[in-house]
Amino acid sequence: MTTSLLLLADTHIPARARRLPTAVLEAIDTADIVVHAGDWVDVATLDLIQSRSREFHGVYGNNDGPDLRQRLPGIAHFTLDGLSFAVIHETGPASKREERMDQAFPDTDVLIFGHSHIPWDTVTPRGMRLLNPGSPTDRRRQPVCTMMSVRLDSGELDVTLIPVNRDA
Repeated sequence: MTTSLLLLADTHIPARARRLPTAVLEAIDTADIVVHAGDWVDVATLDLIQSRSREFHGVYGNNDGPDLRQRLPGIAHFTLDGLSFAVIHETGPASKREERMDQAFPDTDVLIFGHSHIPWDTVTPRGMRLLNPGSPTDRRRQPVCTMMSVRLDSGELDVTLIPVNRDA
């Protein structure tokens, strides 16, 4: 059985965009599981995403205030199709990230993170998959805003980086 996940991070509503792009809302509606790796900025975005999600996992980020921190953990864990997932906002600098995350998350198969707004898809020396969907609302130094789609089937991940028009 295939499970679809939508990975989001760094939405920064309303600081970086007035609203979530239509493509993000449509992707939420079709995903089996939605994962958000922090930096929401407002509670209304959390409420919107949770209300549209079949299943939801999320964490707070460094730009999230006490209202979001009361509702979300700093690290989230869940298991799916025999794989152990963890979600965190920050992983530190890109240099030696894989080695640091192997040490910090020894029992994790897939680590989803945000913070940098830079898409990331690598495998650590131990074999853990590291995924950062970028940001659907603030591209920073990237050519486009992004989110990620993951298809999980029999323990295998098929990851797609999806460009997002933040103004549509």
